[in-house]
Amino acid sequence: MSRYLLPASVLGTAVGGAVLLKDYVAGGTCPSKATIPGKTVIVTGANTGIGKQTALELARRGGHVILACRDMEKCEAAARDIRGETLNHRVSARHLDLASLKSVREFAAKVIEEEERVDILINNAAVMRCPHWTTEDGFEMQLGVNYLGHFLLTNLLLDKLKASAPGRVVNLSSLAHVAGHVDLEDLNWQRRKYDTKAAYCQSKLALVLFTKELSRRLRGTGVTVNALHPGVARTELGRHTGMHRSTFSSFTLGPIFWLLVKSPQLAAQPSTYLAVAEELEDVSGKYFDGFKEKAPAPEAEDEELAQRLWAESARLVGLDLSRGSPVRGQSLSRSPLEQV
Repeated sequence: MSRYLLPASVLGTAVGGAVLLKDYVAGGTCPSKATIPGKTVIVTGANTGIGKQTALELARRGGHVILACRDMEKCEAAARDIRGETLNHRVSARHLDLASLKSVREFAAKVIEEEERVDILINNAAVMRCPHWTTEDGFEMQLGVNYLGHFLLTNLLLDKLKASAPGRVVNLSSLAHVAGHVDLEDLNWQRRKYDTKAAYCQSKLALVLFTKELSRRLRGTGVTVNALHPGVARTELGRHTGMHRSTFSSFTLGPIFWLLVKSPQLAAQPSTYLAVAEELEDVSGKYFDGFKEKAPAPEAEDEELAQRLWAESARLVGLDLSRGSPVRGQSLSRSPLEQV
């Protein structure tokens, strides 16, 4: 019988070590224990994955959490789940389709009218490597949802955030931004052959540049903004990549994926950290990889590019450059691409 004890012991040690290594690689739980009673939080794309888990974490900490989602059936279900798990009844679902400028404006207008304050905005929603689709307004889908929709939403809520200061904006970017390039002459892939991977990387780089320029504009207001790579997580975001359907990926790379890929719960911890940590109150314009501040890609540090991207983004979504509000008299039912 004793001859089986050593192999079993070795196996147990190996399994235990693997689990500990996975936890280490995944980054662990949010190191801040800060609570946010009385604060209002908006999380986009919060019906599933990292967004839902982030909303759950912030509801646990006492926040009034608004789940902003396109699919209201899933959004309402997620809100019910979070209320039930946290016993926080101040968790609500609201419609927001980031692929529609009209929807973004309607959502922002309702928040401004009905909410006394907005303390934290987490721009979490994203699409990844989808086919060459376009938004309601004619934008390339990944640029429109991941970046332009959030650009407009944030600008429309800035006055509310400033009035509620101290406030925070958290932009979920990705490590993929390092492979991105912002082509201001062809942001919407009208001239180039469409590359879904490059389009995703461009959208995530745009978010880091947006973070940098927004931080500059917010100096002295009490509102901070930071960008974040949450890590690679097991969520629905990768549904268009085909990796989960690949036999090679499942069997050959499965152990590597198991080690490196986070659960949505763990992937939500960095977002939670940037939203609540007291030690980050004055930190702004930075890029975080998990819980650690890191230097982004060189192109993401280009201040002139950040300012030019801001101006072009404002033009595309119909935002007044001087006031940060919709341009009066501009028809927004037409695609901005038709106005070029």
